Amino acid sequence: MDATYTTPSAIEAESMRIIGEELARRGIALLPEHEAVVKRVIHTTADFDYAEALRFTENAVERAVEALRAGASIVTDTNMARSGVSKAALSKLGGEVRCYMADSDVAAAAKARGTTRAVVCMDKAAKEHPVGVLAVGNAPTALLKICELMEAGLRPALVIGAPVGFVNVVESKERVFDACERFGVPCIAAMGRKGGSNVCAAICNALLYTALDAVDPVRRQEALK
Repeated sequence: MDATYTTPSAIEAESMRIIGEELARRGIALLPEHEAVVKRVIHTTADFDYAEALRFTENAVERAVEALRAGASIVTDTNMARSGVSKAALSKLGGEVRCYMADSDVAAAAKARGTTRAVVCMDKAAKEHPVGVLAVGNAPTALLKICELMEAGLRPALVIGAPVGFVNVVESKERVFDACERFGVPCIAAMGRKGGSNVCAAICNALLYTALDAVDPVRRQEALK
């Protein structure tokens, strides 16, 4: 065991160096605008498949960063994703992170409508934060609802599509990515079966740190003071 790396910032910096070296050995060259997001997801999962699975609409990172700097909030489909988003970074930018899954009105509406809480959550998100970031790491039904909402005119600042699983997961990501391209909405999606709340939060954090010019962990310590 190497005792050199004992602080969180040193451990993260060394991890990112290792990730960069391994990507190079694999012959994978990331686009500069995607690098922070891809590396943070790999850092979170230790899964290099994300170097190819993560898909971005044109200028998605740039537009998402602009929205976050303007104070856009983030709405997640799980409290696990919500807990993983950096509150300190988001508050510095004037935004907030919300999840409506445990709200009593959401539970009641889902039961009355015979649908999932995730669907109702996205309805509520569209009303409360129509130009926010919709970050989905669990429920394909949430992504399909976002497609419906965009058809009806919703234009969020960004859609993150990262559900994990086997039923409707692949299809929902493909559908929301296509819809985002059609309506000019920025989208970052983890194509295929892989994903999860941790991936969703990692994408959010990479964007937040970019917005704060604090991707470097040492710089981040200063920025979040």
